[in-house]
Amino acid sequence: MLKKIAILLEMIKFKLTIFAMPFAFTGAFLSARGVPGWRSFFYVVLAMVGARTCAMGFNRIVDAKFDGANPRTAERAIPAGAVSSLEAWSMVSIAGGLFFFAAWSLNPLTLQLAPFALGLTLFYSLTKRFTSFCHLVLGVALAFSPLGGWVAIQGSLTNYPWALSAAVLFWVAGFDTVYACLDADFDRKAGLHSLPSRIGRRNAFRLAAVFHMLAFLLFILTGLQAHLNILYFIGVFIAACALFYQHRIVNPDDLSRIQMSFFSMNGFISLALFLSTWFALLTE
Repeated sequence: MLKKIAILLEMIKFKLTIFAMPFAFTGAFLSARGVPGWRSFFYVVLAMVGARTCAMGFNRIVDAKFDGANPRTAERAIPAGAVSSLEAWSMVSIAGGLFFFAAWSLNPLTLQLAPFALGLTLFYSLTKRFTSFCHLVLGVALAFSPLGGWVAIQGSLTNYPWALSAAVLFWVAGFDTVYACLDADFDRKAGLHSLPSRIGRRNAFRLAAVFHMLAFLLFILTGLQAHLNILYFIGVFIAACALFYQHRIVNPDDLSRIQMSFFSMNGFISLALFLSTWFALLTE
């Protein structure tokens, strides 16, 4: 049983929950203007873990046929036979139940928004079948993270800094566009849609850079909307430097370091932005 659970967690890259979790914390801390109560904080964590596990499991299920045909992903748990469809669907159902339980435990507005947030995240997994703008759909889905954190604490959208969700949207769309370059040739042959398969890797990198520049302008606007002090803007600068380095070590002609770029630097960036927000709130 423990081995099967470990396989399921690896299948959904559970450790990469760090990408979205800090932004949910950012929304929650901004809403509370500090550290939220332990009860609300617990349910925010539970909601994020449940939503991401449900969405990633669903993605692996619906993409199993394509994963099996793609040499890069053929060894994933479902096409490799390490996890059955029943096991995967069971995980998705339990995780979805945890998400709705957490939303119900927080406040009425969180529960009302929950179907839209989770539904959009699940819908993303189908978008590569009909649109090259799937990366933006993923961005919109993850933009619910800070918004959800805010609503979880305050129970309303009053004074929410909308620039934060817009920033997350373009940040996610940018790095997902770069990551999709790994499968550009396969997507084109399989009839799947992505920006790299449509406009080529080089143009996709350029567009990702535009997305990321927009993201950091919006992160700056977030600090202004939320009336954060200089510590927040120092964090934005550090994250921007990390993102610049990310674009320097990966290019359209050499994708060999994209795994390090995707998994390490993006986690660092989201964590740096959250910590800078926290420190700014501590010193206001």
